[in-house]
Amino acid sequence: MNRYKITIEYDGTNYAGWQKQKNIKTIQGEIEKALQTFSQEKVSIHGMGRTDSGVHALGQVAHFDLLQDWDIETIAKGINYFLKDQPIVILNCEKAPEDFHARHSAKERSYRYVILNRFAYPALDLNRVWHINQKLDIRKMESASKLLLGTHDFSSFRTTLCEAKSPIKTLNSIEIMQNADKIIFELTATSFLHHMVRNIVGTLHMVGLEKFTEKDFLNYFNKKDVSMIKYTAPASGLYFIKVSY
Repeated sequence: MNRYKITIEYDGTNYAGWQKQKNIKTIQGEIEKALQTFSQEKVSIHGMGRTDSGVHALGQVAHFDLLQDWDIETIAKGINYFLKDQPIVILNCEKAPEDFHARHSAKERSYRYVILNRFAYPALDLNRVWHINQKLDIRKMESASKLLLGTHDFSSFRTTLCEAKSPIKTLNSIEIMQNADKIIFELTATSFLHHMVRNIVGTLHMVGLEKFTEKDFLNYFNKKDVSMIKYTAPASGLYFIKVSY
């Protein structure tokens, strides 16, 4: 058996997330169909993690096993050929050790969230940003965001549907940058809770709008109550960008 690791880029707008589901179009399901058509083998792919409906990826990682020993460039080109009419592309394919696992071997994951902060609606970036037409104070969001660094109970930013055994996570970095009229958040952690990034960005945007003070934000964080009202940013602005092994 030969194990392969692929890196994937996709626009998740018209898909029901990563995870394969019966009779519903998903990223995993479409890649598996393309791979099986190309290889003529029944194949299951295993992703780094699940992304929700509407979420995008610049560097999702998955692995799979094939009986035949293929040239890695041929695999990438073959899958892409059968995905050519969809916004899903294999960026890279490489041989992986037999004990490599896209999810279990991961040491660190990074997400990006993009806000378009201007009065005009997005045309080119439709479904790829969160459009906010009220001015956001980046400095206040940056200051509040640093309270999240380190190891904490992130219950305030998880969804009631989260299946993680523990709400304790370690946020290694959070950066907020401005590029013209876009505000870009980048977060890196060993792992994330369900909706954690979207809930962090949504709550920080309340600080940026000056509807929350930094003290309000800290009090919200410290309540550690999963049942609280969530300020969840839309899926359209979220991108999985990379995983480190």
